[in-house]
Amino acid sequence: MFKGLGGLGDMAGMMKKAQEMQTKMAELQESLETMTVVGESGAGLVKATATAKGVLTGLDIDPTIFNPDEKEVAEDLILAAIKDAQAKAAQRSESEMSRLTEELGLPKDMNLPF
Repeated sequence: MFKGLGGLGDMAGMMKKAQEMQTKMAELQESLETMTVVGESGAGLVKATATAKGVLTGLDIDPTIFNPDEKEVAEDLILAAIKDAQAKAAQRSESEMSRLTEELGLPKDMNLPF
């Protein structure tokens, strides 16, 4: 039936696959907003919680780090926890994207979204 259409039969399949990929990408982007990661520093004295998109959502600080003579130490610990959370968020996002591309049969090293 599609014999005379040449590659158009394949084109319909490609369009369907592209729509499927677009839907899955939208679902993944939405789920990344609710996935959380926790970064920490100072052996857990400071914990930063972020979404897998890297948005900081919480900060838990053990009160023992608040020594007025060591203000810089407290600041460094807070920054380190936030950076750790952001790095974990980026890693989680990359991992989820990689999983999606693999499910769609695309090359593992393909960077989505384009």
